[in-house]
Amino acid sequence: MADTPYFQKHVFFCMNQREDGRPCCAERGAQAAQEHTKKRIKQLDLNGPGKIRINKAACLDRCDEGPVLVVYPQGTWYTYVDQSDIDEIIEVDLVGGGIVERLKV
Repeated sequence: MADTPYFQKHVFFCMNQREDGRPCCAERGAQAAQEHTKKRIKQLDLNGPGKIRINKAACLDRCDEGPVLVVYPQGTWYTYVDQSDIDEIIEVDLVGGGIVERLKV
């Protein structure tokens, strides 16, 4: 068994859809954000083993702060409003290894 993780970074987008009227990530553009991120990471040739994996997740239990995504292994939680926020997370965190402080939750 290798000591290195299978993915350098693993990103989970909450895709939760609530039926009871409470806020949920699905209503706030989570699908489009996840698809954009996955496409962009592929364009940058950063997808695959040893690189970055972009995934959908069921409820991450933070919809009130959402929409949310989490980046592992560091466990950084982000919220976002639009594609420019997602692009900043990609550039600063996923590519650059930094943290986008203004989007942390």
